[in-house]
Amino acid sequence: MSKQDKQYGKRMEALQLELAGLHRWLRRSGKRLAVIFEGRDAAGKGGTIKRIVESMDTRGYRVAALGKPGEVEATQWYFQRYISHLPAAGEFVLFDRSWYNRAVVEPAMGFCTQAQYEAFLAAVPAFEKLLTDDGIILIKYWLAVDQKEQEKRFAERAEDPLKRWKLSPVDLASRGKYTDFGHLRDTMIERTHTSNAPWFVVDFNDQKRGRINLIQHLLEQVPRRDETTPPLKLKPLKGKPKRERVTDKALWVPDAFGS
Repeated sequence: MSKQDKQYGKRMEALQLELAGLHRWLRRSGKRLAVIFEGRDAAGKGGTIKRIVESMDTRGYRVAALGKPGEVEATQWYFQRYISHLPAAGEFVLFDRSWYNRAVVEPAMGFCTQAQYEAFLAAVPAFEKLLTDDGIILIKYWLAVDQKEQEKRFAERAEDPLKRWKLSPVDLASRGKYTDFGHLRDTMIERTHTSNAPWFVVDFNDQKRGRINLIQHLLEQVPRRDETTPPLKLKPLKGKPKRERVTDKALWVPDAFGS
């Protein structure tokens, strides 16, 4: 393991301790936290979300990664299907893409009309003000990546059978629209960056550095959190530890690990 990897692991471990403290504070205070992750395909949204929740209690966070709207959803008010994914008291929701699909992906790929696009940009500031006025802590990130680095990651996904599922038809079709995505991103930020819900941009050309910077920044945006918890002392068991003895009616799974 390189010195840089060791440094990254040590820093990430420290940040995850702080994230666990943030999570405990949310549960205790009843506050609601929603974080939006936007960016180009292969920017690193999914991997960053995994690192954030890696050591968290699964009962207190949710990852919202919505697919293509169904027939009924397509006829609803645009924000309607996202509202049910907003956090309740004590919850942390991470949006792996969000309602901002309509600001960048949909117009770039021709999935919405110009009128729908303009209506969305006009409505977002008021919609997000309703959320923050109600007490939801809303944080929005754009993960920035250069085209050369994006192409490198696409190539890695194309070659790796364990990552190939990440290359959707939309991802492949978007490769020739790097400039278009950039123009739409800038318009999105200019029209929807407000004092109550600002946009933050993180350089993700180096994914590990980007994760560290984003998580550190995220922790700084939340007003309070538990820093540490005292060690839990377990009372010693009485008698010898028991072996697990399961009824013969069950079938044991063979050991495939080998010697």
